[in-house]
Amino acid sequence: MKVLMVYPEFPDTFWSFKHALPFEGKRSAFPPLGLLTVSAMLPSHWERRLVDLNVRRLKDSDLAWADVVFLSGMIVQGPSMQEQIARAKRHGLRTVVGGPIVSAKDPAIAEADHAVEGEAEEIIPQLAADLERGQAQRYYVKKQWPDVTQVPLPDLHIAPLRRYSSMSLQYSRGCPFTCEFCDIIEIYGRRPRTKTPDQVCAELDQLYRLGWRGSVFMVDDNFIGNKKNVRLLLPRLVEWMREHKSPFTLYTEASLNLAEDEDLLRLMREANFKRVFMGIETPVVESLKETTKFQNLRMDLLESVRLVQSYGIEVMAGFIVGFDNDPADVFDRQIQFIREAAIPLSMVGLLTALPNTQLWRRLKAEGRLLKESLGNNTLLDLNFIPKMDTQQLIEGYRRILSTIYNPEEYFERALASLSQLGAAAKTPVVFSDLMAVARSLWRQGFLADYRMEYWKFIGQTLRRHRQHLPQAFTLAIMGHHFFELVGAAESS
Repeated sequence: MKVLMVYPEFPDTFWSFKHALPFEGKRSAFPPLGLLTVSAMLPSHWERRLVDLNVRRLKDSDLAWADVVFLSGMIVQGPSMQEQIARAKRHGLRTVVGGPIVSAKDPAIAEADHAVEGEAEEIIPQLAADLERGQAQRYYVKKQWPDVTQVPLPDLHIAPLRRYSSMSLQYSRGCPFTCEFCDIIEIYGRRPRTKTPDQVCAELDQLYRLGWRGSVFMVDDNFIGNKKNVRLLLPRLVEWMREHKSPFTLYTEASLNLAEDEDLLRLMREANFKRVFMGIETPVVESLKETTKFQNLRMDLLESVRLVQSYGIEVMAGFIVGFDNDPADVFDRQIQFIREAAIPLSMVGLLTALPNTQLWRRLKAEGRLLKESLGNNTLLDLNFIPKMDTQQLIEGYRRILSTIYNPEEYFERALASLSQLGAAAKTPVVFSDLMAVARSLWRQGFLADYRMEYWKFIGQTLRRHRQHLPQAFTLAIMGHHFFELVGAAESS
């Protein structure tokens, strides 16, 4: 059987990095790890072909080649997925859909022939056998959590690796916390399951053999969710990096309680972690309590961020406005905290009620839900009735974005973040990075309307933080993405 694996297109959001990728000559931030892992579970005699719509267009010849089309994605990819399902059906092909969009019961997948809800490891064998017999079911679901120690290596060889900015590697699934707005615990559970250190090293070996050098994203929603197992993994990562002369820089997502454990921070620094994304959400204590994010109340937020930064690990963070307990001055408090914490890459979004989360259930019971979420919390389109006046909330949100992504403000924050960092991680030099620097110097240094702020930032970095110059160029390029995104939103 010939299976065509299609990954739908992402819209232009904070996470797409659409305006930064051209500096590197890349088409997309990450390969579709879920589809590549599913590919590795399919029968060995099946033929596979991957089309990532974020990298290249889907051709009629691809559809003519296939017997069945597999699609996977998130809610935000719904419009693109709906379009591709319709196109496949016009070619007489059966469609199988998986990923978080299925768990959300998103209407975009209504026309798919078959849907897989939940993690696929224990479903794929039955699905494949049913497809071969022509007797596939409409819906497949398995409620128990699979043993991730049995997950095979992803089929990276079917992806055009050089078109991506970073590679992805999953170590764990699940999170122990209970954040009201989060769908991770609904999809993957509250008991974090982890791969073995041998599995992780095998995935790194595969990347190394395929010639990849540069950044690798540990895509866990909470890398330290199972601290006991992370303590076993990190020494192996340190050893692997030393043996291979640090060919990768690592980054990941982790809860803020990472700052409570300096042994983990030390090991992460030694393993060449360069950046960590943290869900800070808000400096408003009552709003943190409202969303049951108690792990953010155990230490001072600012001290926590600075401690992580002191280990040479840049903090990238998520922030939210729209909680019921947000006061009128929440917008000024968010801006001030982001400024004082020196977090250049601050993903500020409006609260959204994702399907089947605790927040969604509460708001539904209160009669405050308006419509399904589009999965993009940067849209100025609330899907629930907030306690704050809606116009006040949207205008305040706009003001946060226009302030923190004003080029002068952004570059001052980026420079302050470099001053907080400890020793620089070993950064492998790859050709795309050199090209990115050259393009940055030209496009931002000579063509951009913020070129004066750019040169001031680069000059001060050279004088005061020369060891962090590669990081400075990365921040400048990523800043360009946010300038463009926020500018487009303001003009719309």
